[in-house]
Amino acid sequence: MVDMSLSPEQQKVQQLAQEFTAKYIIPVDREWDEKGEFHEFILEEVKKAGLNCMAVPKEYGGPGYSSVMQSLVAEQWGYGCAAFATTLGGNGLSSYPLAIAGTDEQKKLYYGRLVNGGMGGFALTEPGAGSDAGSCSTIAKLDGEEWVINGTKCFATTCGYTDIMVVFASTDPSKGVKGLSAFIIEKERAGVIVGAVEHKMGIRSSNTVELILKNVRIPKTHLLGKEGEGMKLAMKTLDMARPIVASLAVGVAQRALDEAVKFAKEYLDVNGKPIGKHQAIAFKLADMATQVEAARQLVRNALRLKDAGVPYTKEAAMAKTFATDAAMRVAADAVEIMGQYGYSKDAIVEKLMRDAKVTQIYEGTNQVQRIVISGILLNS
Repeated sequence: MVDMSLSPEQQKVQQLAQEFTAKYIIPVDREWDEKGEFHEFILEEVKKAGLNCMAVPKEYGGPGYSSVMQSLVAEQWGYGCAAFATTLGGNGLSSYPLAIAGTDEQKKLYYGRLVNGGMGGFALTEPGAGSDAGSCSTIAKLDGEEWVINGTKCFATTCGYTDIMVVFASTDPSKGVKGLSAFIIEKERAGVIVGAVEHKMGIRSSNTVELILKNVRIPKTHLLGKEGEGMKLAMKTLDMARPIVASLAVGVAQRALDEAVKFAKEYLDVNGKPIGKHQAIAFKLADMATQVEAARQLVRNALRLKDAGVPYTKEAAMAKTFATDAAMRVAADAVEIMGQYGYSKDAIVEKLMRDAKVTQIYEGTNQVQRIVISGILLNS
């Protein structure tokens, strides 16, 4: 059904993403989940489709999609497979710091690699600094005209395959969060080492690694923004990224709902009647559908505010919290409706439930989102 709230251009992009997902992702989603290996083939296909660098402005060779249009694509990718969506969404996440604080030369360097089919990475989390970025132990010291960076990052998404990345390091540990800074690092720099590869419960074919930085030297000009502004830059970046993660979660929830509805129509009870005719099942499906649509509209609201240039931090956190919680509930309900069949590896809803869980955790846990939302409410 055509979404009449979308412009013709937005509908066209949504259709493109839907066709891409149907052709390249859905037919292989379970295969790559079982392998737990990175789906490198998708990178060339997404480049051909023109969807590999949606956040890159037109003046730098990208399509310059609005936030709403990026969301429409992310939802379709999430419908196909959250692991693929996480991989393909990485270029958006890593592009946001450049959009916020990058110089023209930095944007040409970074965006140029993405437009040519490369991948961008974003490395903030550390073994001892997850939600608390102020505890960052990666250190950047200025040595003449170069920064020298040492430290270890963990849970670095797609960083085993990235060409260029944004890495956060402390330039003054004594200042805590006020000493955090952001840097551009090319993958080929000496001392950039990919360590352990994480084997995850869900999004198994998305590459997640330990990133080790040993005396990595980069030009002084690779500092993003000003020294000590890294925390502010990270928070603004995550504000931009959270509704996109929420979009991915909406896609996961929609797929789970669709699978549950199909099962409820086809699976018969002992009397030969479809189980969807039972009110207990029908009402559960109605509640699932309501949650999916409510999540979608919260996401659209946050991103329309963003595109309008007005504050949206609270709305982004609300969208991320509600949509990802809804994805987990809806996926679990789909498994429950399908019973032993839903719990089987032969059913896609089993995978959807595993994938949904991480959306409540990455890009800031939902507990952190509630801190953000309540903080704005209580301080306004």
